[in-house]
Formats: sequence, C-alpha cells, structure tokens
Amino acid sequence: MSRTIPDAPRHDPAGVLASAVHKIKWRVLPLFVVMFIVNYIDRVNIGFVRQHLSADLGIGAAAYGLGAGLFFVSYAIFEVPSNMLLQRFGAKLWLARIMLTWGLAAAGMAFVRGEMSFYVMRLVLGAAEAGFFPGVIYYFTQWLPGKERGKAMAIFLSGSALASVLSGPISGGLMLINGAGLRGWQWMFLIEGMFSVVLAGFIWLWLDSKPRDAAWLTRAEQDAVIGDIEEEQRQREAVHAVKPSLWSLLRDPQILIFCVIYFAVSLTIYGATFWLPSIIRKMGHFNDLQVGLFNSIPWLISIAAMYFFAMLAARFKFQQAWVACVLLIAALGMYAAGQGGPLFSFVAICFAAIGFKAASSLFWPIPQGYLDARISAAVLALINSIGNLGGFVAPAAFGFLEQKTGSIEGGMTGLAVMSVVAAGVVFFSRMAPREGVPASAH
Repeated sequence: MSRTIPDAPRHDPAGVLASAVHKIKWRVLPLFVVMFIVNYIDRVNIGFVRQHLSADLGIGAAAYGLGAGLFFVSYAIFEVPSNMLLQRFGAKLWLARIMLTWGLAAAGMAFVRGEMSFYVMRLVLGAAEAGFFPGVIYYFTQWLPGKERGKAMAIFLSGSALASVLSGPISGGLMLINGAGLRGWQWMFLIEGMFSVVLAGFIWLWLDSKPRDAAWLTRAEQDAVIGDIEEEQRQREAVHAVKPSLWSLLRDPQILIFCVIYFAVSLTIYGATFWLPSIIRKMGHFNDLQVGLFNSIPWLISIAAMYFFAMLAARFKFQQAWVACVLLIAALGMYAAGQGGPLFSFVAICFAAIGFKAASSLFWPIPQGYLDARISAAVLALINSIGNLGGFVAPAAFGFLEQKTGSIEGGMTGLAVMSVVAAGVVFFSRMAPREGVPASAH
C-alpha cells in the first residue's frame, strides 16, 4: 500500500525547514545515541572480565592485552570499505546489518575457550562494528543542513561519554548472574550482545535511508531539507568546480597529522578503559558490581569536563589551543597514575579523564573544517580508523609490560609522553582549510 504524505503550508520556507530539522533530530538522534552506547559497551566490556578470563580460561595479561587490541585491527581494515557500502546500499539496511552482526559477535564472546578463540572473536567483532561511526556522520550529511550538523554531532558524541558511565554498572550487574551452566561473565556477553541484535530489528523498522522515504515528514518538509542540502552542494561546486581527489588528500601531510593526533588520544582513552577495572580491583575487595560503579566515576567527571571545555572553546576561539591544553592535562594525569598505589592511580586517572575525553570531542571540528564536504565522510572514516589503532597499541603494550615487569608504570609514562607530543603537534601545526577549498565550502 502506498503511503500518503500530507502537504504542509509553503508560505514560510524557513519555518518549514526548521520544522523538518526538529523532527529529524527527535527521530534519529536518540536512536543514534543509544546505538553508540551499545556499541561502546560491546567493545570495552572485556575490561570487566579480565580476571575471570585468567581464572577460567588461563588468558594472561599479554594475551588479554593483545586480544583487547585486535578488535581495532579489523575495525581499521574494514572501516572505509564499510562506509562505501553504506553509501551504496543505504543507511537503513547497512546500519541495521552492522548492529546485527556486531550483536551476534558480541554474544559469541560468551563461548570463547582459550587464547585463539578469544583473538578470533575480537577480530570478528571489530570487522562487524566497522563503519558505524563514519556511517552516522554520512547520515547527517544526507539529512541535516550544514549549520545543524555540528550540534547533532555533539549530541551523538555524548553517547560515548554516557556509555563510559553506564558500562561499568551494567556489565558489573550482569556478571552477578549465574546459572544454566554459564558463568557471570558469559551471561554478560550474551545479554549485551543479544540486546544489540534486538536493536537491529528496531533500526530496520525506525530508520529511513533518505528524506524522500520519510513518511513522518510532510512533502514540503522533505523538499525543504533536500533543497537546502542541494543548495549547499551547488555553492561548493560554484567555488570549487573540480571535486578534490581522495587520493590527493591522502598524500596531504595534514591528514597524517590528524591521524597522529587522534591516535594519541585513542591510546590514552583505551589504555585507561581496558586497565581501569584492574586498578580498581587492587584498591580493595570489591565484587563485580562495585568495580563497575567505581569505574563510572572518571567518566562522570569527563562528561562535565567535555561540556566545560566546549563552552570555553566556543567563547574563546582557537580550537587547537584548547585541544593542546586538555592533552597536557591528560598527560599529567596518566604520568601520575604510574607513580603511586592503586588508590592514587585511580584518582590520577580521574584527573586524566578530564583531558583525554575533552580532547576527543574538541578534536573532530578541526578536520571537519579542513576537509571538503564532498569527500569528508571517507577521509573522516580513515582518520577514525587509523586513530583507533591506538586501541590496539595501548592494551597490547600494557599487557606485555605488565606480564614482563609486573607493573604498568612504563605504559602510563608512555601514554603521557604521547599526549605531550600530540599537544605540541596540534598547537604548532597549521590547520586552516586547504588552498582552493574555502572554509565556506564546509
């Protein structure tokens, strides 16, 4: 049966566009935030089961660190191809596929039996999740006018901070379940993974690939959104008639600098993420739920820090200086975390979280302003995938160092040094838009 799309008054184009944007935000942003929360939990929940994997399966510190990091290897390999397939098959189908396969892979983690199956499942999970983050960025470019995308992106990124807070209590609480021949950590993987599978079905029913498919927008609202986005494209082509080559941008040293900066940010975030529960366990005799609750504290602090520094950056312009500032805060906190006992380390990581989470949110507007919007989705996917390899290096190096030295002090110092280097790079680099690609085109 064909769907009837009601007409709306056309005498107020600006009002019609505002109405459409309002509807789009309320329809898709809450869903994307929930997806981001689930995505983050499924990739980092192994941080809460490290001791259980060691006791039940004999997976030591080095093997745990390698397995935690392997996720990001397959994630990086499949990120750009996945984003290209999303453009070919449409956001509705591809985002639902991503959610379905990553949910099945996350649930499959419940049945690992040793180091090799642990490695394989982490690789499968990374490949399944690849393309989600840049896919959402691409979705925004198809549905929201340029002036609205930044605000939508900020709301979407808040899902990462919320996930960091919620992952501890949720995963810790689920690990208290035992029965049916499964241990608590297996139930955690199974339930969290199957929730993603159920969410995939909701995505299929709720999302539309293009504004013209949205029966919940009037015809006038569809026309207003499509017309505004097409006008942006015409203006871009008028100022820069030849579309920049993706391969020429890949040879641009500035793109490499972006990758290095985000790599350093990811190193610190995932170094803390995967080892924080172990630090908390050394502070006292806590059960899994208590560890999860303690784990939320640094991330709660980081949410306040993200919004505080975002306001400062909006009021006192010079985005690069603010990114450098928060990276130095992260460096100081991570260095201090390696210099004392578990309680002191926990407090130091709380301080470092102010810096490294704020750095993540303050960083993205810089490459977004530098790149031509016609190819930004693919290049942002590249920056995200290469930068996220920090999620491989940090846990793998931490696991190796802890197994060899019995301490993570060297790992914390290394993270501090990388943050200082990244602060210097981001502060002193020239990051204006490329010659021939005016800022107005972004």
